[in-house]
Amino acid sequence: TTHDTAKQPDRSHRKQRAPQHTTATIRSSKLLALACTTSLGRFARGLLQSSSTRAALRKQQSPRHSSFSPTSSTIMTGAQSALEEGDKEGRFVRTAATFREWISEEHATFKPEAGRYHLVISWACPWANRVAAVRKLKGLEEAIGLSVVAPTWQRTRPDDPEDQHAGWAFQVGEAPLASPTGYGSFHFDDCVGLPEDFGLDDVAAIKTVRDIYAATGTAATKFTVPLLWDKKTGTIVNNESSELIVMLNEAFNKFAKHPDLDLNPSSTRALQEELNSWIYTGINNGVYRAGFAKSQLAHDEAIADLYESLDKVEAILAKQRYLCGDTFTLADIRLFMTLVRFDEVYVVYFKTNKKQIAEYPAIHQYCRDVYQLLGGSEVINMPHIKTHYFTSHPTLNYYAIIPHGPGVVEDLKLPHDRAATPAKKAATN
Repeated sequence: TTHDTAKQPDRSHRKQRAPQHTTATIRSSKLLALACTTSLGRFARGLLQSSSTRAALRKQQSPRHSSFSPTSSTIMTGAQSALEEGDKEGRFVRTAATFREWISEEHATFKPEAGRYHLVISWACPWANRVAAVRKLKGLEEAIGLSVVAPTWQRTRPDDPEDQHAGWAFQVGEAPLASPTGYGSFHFDDCVGLPEDFGLDDVAAIKTVRDIYAATGTAATKFTVPLLWDKKTGTIVNNESSELIVMLNEAFNKFAKHPDLDLNPSSTRALQEELNSWIYTGINNGVYRAGFAKSQLAHDEAIADLYESLDKVEAILAKQRYLCGDTFTLADIRLFMTLVRFDEVYVVYFKTNKKQIAEYPAIHQYCRDVYQLLGGSEVINMPHIKTHYFTSHPTLNYYAIIPHGPGVVEDLKLPHDRAATPAKKAATN
């Protein structure tokens, strides 16, 4: 869905009409004359100079800077990003995932096999991060391959001036990447490309996640991670993170190093479903509803839901170690991936600064506990996280400036007190 205020693709290469004498032009001429003859001259000169300077700065572009328009409409190509999903009141409305097959022994096509499936993620994306965490906890590194895209979005069709879409791309070569608007210089040695046996004739031609979607012949217009790829049939099996974490928890146990670890025990499923229903709306998706809002009303609604939900989580965690008592579950992984990004990114970038996670005693200690349980930096890559958010959305941060603080990761390494938290057994079915 595109917004009514979105501009059409840049057509500045076309022949321009001769400038017309508009009301603004005449007003500027009068101000210039006034500047030379009256005591208001200094003010008028400053007004004109500041306006012309701003215009000049907007036009100045170094060779690295692209002609990317951060508010371009996707009407011409159909491709879109999350920033273009919303309703008429400016509320962010996330579209559903498009690939929803389920790997199981009973499935006619997609059966569990070691080496057959390949996971494509971004360490920056909380939805992809949750799937990568389950893959690690279950010990599926040898059974399911992993590719990691660069954190900074890139133009996915850079040679097409009509196609302004920016999205996930692979780090190719040693040259640093710039933001979609051409600012900054970013290179990461820990990105991972696609394997040669990915299941496509020309794997080297796949430069972006959009290219993977295009290879399936899908009509999808949103190209997201995570995605689980089937190398045998050459298609995407599933790109819905909430389903992928369940799938990886249960479908590949005969290939897992930790098959006895159950992150979704039957005794907790009803409670997890109830928790996820409001944690997703208020917190996981709530930060995006606040950050991608295009009206004050939409932002205010999201903030109210967000902090009401955080207060509920704080009350739960003040009484027990995890969301489902003393049992660590998928619900905890889903929640934590938002919490770990909160103070470092969302407080600034999404304007969720009413209260920081560090100000919630129970949640703060819980984050230390979960971070250390997951393996710390093996699962949470804060450089990727910060680089992605602060460099990929030009309407929110045009010049791709990345703030330095507050240093959440160092805090997460500190000892926690959660082992002393009274454990409350989750209710059984």
